[in-house]
Amino acid sequence: MYAYIRGTIAAVSEDSVVIDNQGIGYRVFVPSSVSEAVSVGCVETLYTHFAVREDAMQLYGFLSEDDLNMFRLLLGVSGIGPKGALGILTVMNADDLRFAVLSDDAAGIAKAPGVGKKTAQKVIIELKDKLDLQDAFELKAAHTAAKAKTEGNSADSEAVLALTALGYSNSEAYKAVRKVSGDLPDADTETLIKAALKELF
Repeated sequence: MYAYIRGTIAAVSEDSVVIDNQGIGYRVFVPSSVSEAVSVGCVETLYTHFAVREDAMQLYGFLSEDDLNMFRLLLGVSGIGPKGALGILTVMNADDLRFAVLSDDAAGIAKAPGVGKKTAQKVIIELKDKLDLQDAFELKAAHTAAKAKTEGNSADSEAVLALTALGYSNSEAYKAVRKVSGDLPDADTETLIKAALKELF
């Protein structure tokens, strides 16, 4: 029903965010990797899965279509519901999960909250035929290249480094720079640092 929602992050909690799109606030359940990467005021695109049960209708969201696709693959495993799938993608991203399945790493998958060794083995058995090692390596390489390109925005990365040198945590610095760089796409390092410091005070 919803392929994605683009809007302003209005609230962030450990397991969900509220994203405002044209005055409507959508509560979207997310893995911790998403809730830690976004902050209130940021404009984000969340790729979503709409789950309908007898007693609830809920949205689940991810920062990439790849994570969303892995979430849907996990939902196809017998005994894995949205909460379990989200838990697995909280402890590992789509790339890590693919390699865990292909290398029979049940212990790694079982680190997810509420997922035992038996369930982890079931994930491996049911997904192994749906994944390809060559594709896994190609996707990992593509994601690494994309990340390097993003982090290669020298003004952003230099601003984060400068803030951490001032005593802020990596998470605080990254969130602040990410928030202001959206409004100042062509800003130099000094401008980003000043704007980010205003966010942090």
